Amino acid sequence: MSQGASVRTTQRSLGARIIRRPELASVVGALAIFALFMAVAPAFRSLEAFSTVLYASSTLGIVALAVGLLMIGDEFDLSSGVAVTSAALVSTMLSYNLHLNVWVGAGLALLVSLGIGALNGFLVVRTRIASFLITLAAFLMLQGLNLAITKLVTGQVATPSIANMEGYASAKLVFAGKFHIGGLTIRATVLWWVFFVLVATFLLFKTKFGNWIFAVGGDQDAARAVGVPVRRVKVILFMLVGFSAWFVGMHTLFAFDSIQAGQGIGNEFLYIIAAVIGGCALTGGRGTAVGTAVGALIFGMTNQGIVYAGWNPDWFKFFLGAMLLFAVMTNMSFAKLSAKK
Repeated sequence: MSQGASVRTTQRSLGARIIRRPELASVVGALAIFALFMAVAPAFRSLEAFSTVLYASSTLGIVALAVGLLMIGDEFDLSSGVAVTSAALVSTMLSYNLHLNVWVGAGLALLVSLGIGALNGFLVVRTRIASFLITLAAFLMLQGLNLAITKLVTGQVATPSIANMEGYASAKLVFAGKFHIGGLTIRATVLWWVFFVLVATFLLFKTKFGNWIFAVGGDQDAARAVGVPVRRVKVILFMLVGFSAWFVGMHTLFAFDSIQAGQGIGNEFLYIIAAVIGGCALTGGRGTAVGTAVGALIFGMTNQGIVYAGWNPDWFKFFLGAMLLFAVMTNMSFAKLSAKK
C-alpha cells in the first residue's frame, strides 16, 4: 500500500471514530446554541453571563454525571431530584437540633444518602423490578418524608438558618465558595464538576470497573457469564447517584444556609435529559462522562440564554424538549452505524 493510500485510510478511520463518538451530537448542539445566543443576546457575551452559565451547568451536571453512569449501566433513578433535598434536610436538621458541628451533620447526611442509593440498588437487583418503578416509589416516599419530617421538627416547610453554627464558614468555602479571575466569577461547584468529570472519564475508560459498567449495560447476562459482578456494579452505581445528590445538597445548604422541604421535585428529569442529550443510551451500554457535561452545559446555556435574550421563559422547555428529541434520534442513528462497524 502506498503512503498516500495509508494516510487516506488512517483519515477515514479517524473520521469514523469521531462520527461514532456518543457525545458528537451534543457537541454540535452546544455549538449551535452558543452561536444562537451570542447572536441574539448581547448580554450573553459578557463574563458575568459566562459565569452564570457555568454555575447553572455545574449544579445540574454533577448529578447528571452520576445519573449518566447509571444509565450506561442500564438503570434509571427517578429519586435523584428529591434526594438532593433529603441530603440537605438531614444535614441541617441534625446539625441544628443536636447542636453538632455542621461537618458532622454533613457526614451523617452522606451516610444516609449512600444508604438510600444502596437500598435502591439492592431492591432493583434482588427483586428484578424495573428501576423506573423502584426509584419512582423512592421519589414519592422521600418527597413525603421531606415535607412531613420538616414540618414535624421545625413547624414549617423551611429549616432554620445554620449560618452561625460551628464549621459553617469552612463548609461554605468547600461546597459553595467562589473566587474571581478578572471579571469572571468561578464557583466551587464548577471546579468540582470538572474534577468529577475527569475522574469519571478515567474510571470508564482506564479501569476494570469502567469495563464492567459498559458490559453490564450492554448485556448483563453475557457480563455475568464472564465473571462480572453485575449486582455489585449496579448497587455501586446507585450509591454514586446518592453521593452526587448529597454533594449538590450540601452546596444548596451552604449557599443559602436554609432549605425548603419542597425543593428538587422535577430535577430528576433534567438530570436524565442532560445525560441523554450528552449521548447516554436509554438502553444502556453507551455514553461518556464528557457527554453528560456537554448535556448539562446545553441546559445552562439555554436556561440563561433565554433570559438574556429577553424571551418568554416558557421557550426553555420547548428548546430542552427539541434537544432531547434530536439527541435520541441521533443516538439511535449512531448506534446503528456502530453496529455496522
